[in-house]
Amino acid sequence: MHASTFLVGGAVRDDLLGVQPAERDWVVVGSTPQEMLDKGFKQVGASFPVFLHPKTGEEYALARTEKKEGHGYHGFSVDFHPGVTLEEDLHRRDLTINAIARDEEGKLVDPYGGCQDLRHKVLRHVSPAFAEDPLRVMRVARFAARFARLGFRVHKSTLDLMREITQAGELQYLSPERSWREVERAMQTGKPSEFVSVLRQCGALEVLLPEVNALFGVPQPEKYHPEIDTGVHLLMALDLAARLRPGVARVVFAVLMHDLGKGITPEHKWPQHIGHEAAGVPLVDAVCERIKAPNAVHDLARKVCAWHLDCHRILEARPATVLRLLERLDVFRQPDTLDDFVAACEADYLGRKDLEDRPYKQGEYLQQAYRVVGNIRARDLDLEGVSGPGVGELLRKARVEAIAKIRR
Repeated sequence: MHASTFLVGGAVRDDLLGVQPAERDWVVVGSTPQEMLDKGFKQVGASFPVFLHPKTGEEYALARTEKKEGHGYHGFSVDFHPGVTLEEDLHRRDLTINAIARDEEGKLVDPYGGCQDLRHKVLRHVSPAFAEDPLRVMRVARFAARFARLGFRVHKSTLDLMREITQAGELQYLSPERSWREVERAMQTGKPSEFVSVLRQCGALEVLLPEVNALFGVPQPEKYHPEIDTGVHLLMALDLAARLRPGVARVVFAVLMHDLGKGITPEHKWPQHIGHEAAGVPLVDAVCERIKAPNAVHDLARKVCAWHLDCHRILEARPATVLRLLERLDVFRQPDTLDDFVAACEADYLGRKDLEDRPYKQGEYLQQAYRVVGNIRARDLDLEGVSGPGVGELLRKARVEAIAKIRR
């Protein structure tokens, strides 16, 4: 049997959309692992054979079928014998727009209507086998966020199937690592609010991120939040964060976490949320531990949750208070933290109805304060007769005095 090679998946989809593909994946029909090895390919797949091209390093997978035999991602039996057809391989894929192939002559192979769904801007599952991997609920939400700017929407039948997967309890079998990866990639899209909205529509947000789901329907003071609903504010702030820091997942994720404390405010205290910042920090910790968020992501999310209101009020703060915030942020050891912190706070501040276009002078002032005090070192001070704790006190005094000289 002569082996045939096809370009598949995202590379074909993105090319048809006029988007630069991030990577190219290939499927080989009519071949065996030994034949691939004989051609110089390097095998990397454990559960099923995936090979790296000896020159390009691109991934080539043997055409395969999968059969669900258990829960979660590992409950599959895989068949990759040479008789598996391209159509059978494409049938196991999640969405029709990801189940288009291109042969070696450039001809499209589209057995499940992916090209039509691209034209109609529809995210639709290929077959009922979609339900066999619960991660696809998160993947579809992430694709919705990625392609929202192009006008794509999730087809009702797919949303219904996502709801069925959620109600069947399958999401509990997702590994934290796979969940975090989908969250991270969603936070890197142009419209992360759509990720949250789609998960909410199918009931998955309540299962995966109940702390975020709890924000919807919770009122805030109309004077400060004309949009009133905390969940609506969150969606607005997420998209602003994505615009301020495109592709920087930890900034957008910090915004996703920043108001969690409002979700546990007793109803009799609504619409006030006094102390929601401190109340939210343990919830941020719980989410980050549950989905195994990286330490740097967790650290920024905690800081934004705890001190975003301090940043908003910084123009009225005393110089010593400004320095204390910089110290709490640990910017003297982690200077990259400040820009990310300010961006998240700015997204929160501007993520309010009819208030999106105001300047965020607070962020500019805090960054200026850091630039001024960051240049002051103990070795530059007159330390004659000073030692031990006195050195630190003298350094703080010099920094406070430098901040006091900044015009606000």
